[in-house]
Amino acid sequence: MTENDAWRLFRGDRTPRRAKLPPAPPWRQFTAPGAADGGGRQERPYLIGRAQADVVSAALHLRRPLLVTGHPGTGKSSLAHAIAYELSLGPVLQWAVNSRSVLKEALYDYDAIGRLRETHLRQEHTGPEPDIGTYIRLGPLGTALVPRDVPRVLLVDELDKGDVDLPNDLLMVFEEGEFEIPELSRLPEDRSEVEVLLHGTDSGRVRVTRGLVRCREFPVVVITSNGERDFPPAFLRRCVRLALPEPDEDQLRRIVAAHMGEPALRGMDDLLHTFVNERAHGELATDQLLNAVFLRKGGVDLDAQGLLRAVLHRLGGTV
Repeated sequence: MTENDAWRLFRGDRTPRRAKLPPAPPWRQFTAPGAADGGGRQERPYLIGRAQADVVSAALHLRRPLLVTGHPGTGKSSLAHAIAYELSLGPVLQWAVNSRSVLKEALYDYDAIGRLRETHLRQEHTGPEPDIGTYIRLGPLGTALVPRDVPRVLLVDELDKGDVDLPNDLLMVFEEGEFEIPELSRLPEDRSEVEVLLHGTDSGRVRVTRGLVRCREFPVVVITSNGERDFPPAFLRRCVRLALPEPDEDQLRRIVAAHMGEPALRGMDDLLHTFVNERAHGELATDQLLNAVFLRKGGVDLDAQGLLRAVLHRLGGTV
């Protein structure tokens, strides 16, 4: 095996060998839950222009959702994590929207079948009725609206993939900063306070009175959109809008240096030029450039065009 072959971890020759993988790229390193930012995600460098940062600050002052648009790979989702990290607001609560998403799933989930099953089991053994709070878990939006002195960051990712009515459904919750859990609001007065579970890795419970969850500080809401469809004017009026531009070559150099250090830029001029030129003919994401630089830096024996074919496929184009 020659020195240039060292990067070939898989050779397709059906010869067993002990795997010894090199260190992963910094942006593909993960931590256990409870470490780093608390969500298993290692914090990564995030570069943003002064004008764009000022728009974020405006949304924070106004307590309004931040609607972030831009081409794929411009850092829309990462912005939420950057805000949470810089302002020490804890792990980001995330709601990844798809075509089947409804508002209720983001607010709370009630396991009625599980409670009914447990009730029958306890009746057979003459046990007490199960606590309803054990079967209610707040969703990411519901957890973000729990009253706190310090707000949480909520990422609503790719809202434009959701149902056409979903933005309007969110309006009342965003305006009032509250929502009701009907299963709890119908309980008798002597059971008006119930402790329910929180979302995801958030430990413990929160007490809900008369089924109403109302925030004390409005959460930092970052909504991303790839521009696949328009939103209703009433929804747009209640958001602060931020359009993230594609980074130019100088900014790309700073991004590479931030992730891998200044030495990583040595010998990468042809790769940067190729990336910028190809991006002019179709969408390319910045992390695709980072992947190409990382492979070149690790000794992958491919020229700029070879790396282009490997990791710089145009987004939305043919493979």
